[in-house]
Amino acid sequence: MKFKLIIDKNAEEEIIAVVHTPSSLTQQIENIVCSFSGEDSIFGYNDDEMRKLAFREIEYITVVDRKVIAIDKDGNRYRIQKRLRDLEDVLPSCFIRINKSTLANEHRILQFDAAFSGGVDAVFGCGYREYVSRRCFAEIKRRYKEK
Repeated sequence: MKFKLIIDKNAEEEIIAVVHTPSSLTQQIENIVCSFSGEDSIFGYNDDEMRKLAFREIEYITVVDRKVIAIDKDGNRYRIQKRLRDLEDVLPSCFIRINKSTLANEHRILQFDAAFSGGVDAVFGCGYREYVSRRCFAEIKRRYKEK
C-alpha cells in the first residue's frame, strides 16, 4: 500500500483513495473525511480562562442548568457558548448522542454498564457515569454492528 500527501495551499482540497476492494479501513477513512468540518477544537470557558479544547480531549458535552458544559479527560468543566444541537453539526462523527442532553466522545467511553433500574450507563475515562437512553442505546448498538 502506498500513501501520498500533497500540501498545496492554492489547490482545492480533494481526497482520492484507490483500493482493490472496500474494507473496514476504507469505511473508517470515508467516515473521517466526510465528518471533518475543518475544525478540530472548540473554545471553552472556565471562570476567567478561555481555552481551546481539542475534540480528542473532550469526554462528553452535556447540558447542566441550561448551560452547555464540556468535560475534558481530566474532569475539568468548560462552558461552551453554542447550543447542543449546533455542536452536533460541528463535532466529528465520533461524538454520539447518549441521551437527550448529552453528546459523548465514543473514543473516551470505557464501557457500558447495566444499572439496577434496567438502564445502561456509559462509563468515561475521567470516572464519570451518564445514563444512556433506550432509544440512543439501540442506535449505538446498530452503529457498532455496522463496524
